Amino acid sequence: MKLVDSLRLRKDQVLARLDRAVEGVLVWDEKTLDRLSSSKALRRMSLLLLVATYVGYGYIWAALALALILFGGPQDKLNVLVGLATLIVVVAICQALKHGVDRPRPAFFRRGFHHQFLTPSSFPSNHTAVAFAMAYVVARLYPAWHTVLLLYALAGLIGLSRVYLREHYPLDVLGGAALGTYLAHGLFPWLSRCVG
Repeated sequence: MKLVDSLRLRKDQVLARLDRAVEGVLVWDEKTLDRLSSSKALRRMSLLLLVATYVGYGYIWAALALALILFGGPQDKLNVLVGLATLIVVVAICQALKHGVDRPRPAFFRRGFHHQFLTPSSFPSNHTAVAFAMAYVVARLYPAWHTVLLLYALAGLIGLSRVYLREHYPLDVLGGAALGTYLAHGLFPWLSRCVG
């Protein structure tokens, strides 16, 4: 009996510690959101961050795909298929996670002509997941250092814009970046063989 009571007590202690840790992470998440969304330094970059959010809706990836289709060779056209397939899988999994987790978005403050729409669920950030997935795919296909640097800087800026505009918490963005990279890394070899 003492062993069972001791195990129950230990389990309760572990669960209480885990609860406090999760609560601490969520408090950090909210404080970081408030700090970033009200940052004077970021306010000076407000237009750039607003543009980054709109770019994150897929315009940059569509423009890149169109340029490769119109001006690229046969391999470039196959590379577009790898990117498109990755994008479809990443968005589908993000949407499924959003519905499963169903974390509410932060309190939203309209900035300029930008307004929040699409899904009320916050985790993970689709914008960020797609940006990091596409950065990974393009960096693997076109590994010039300046391309890699530019794409990851753009992906980071898109993620930052989502927090600055209060569309997502920092953990949504970090989760989206990790998920997009993970999925792209896992899909890339398989998709490259399928289209090659």
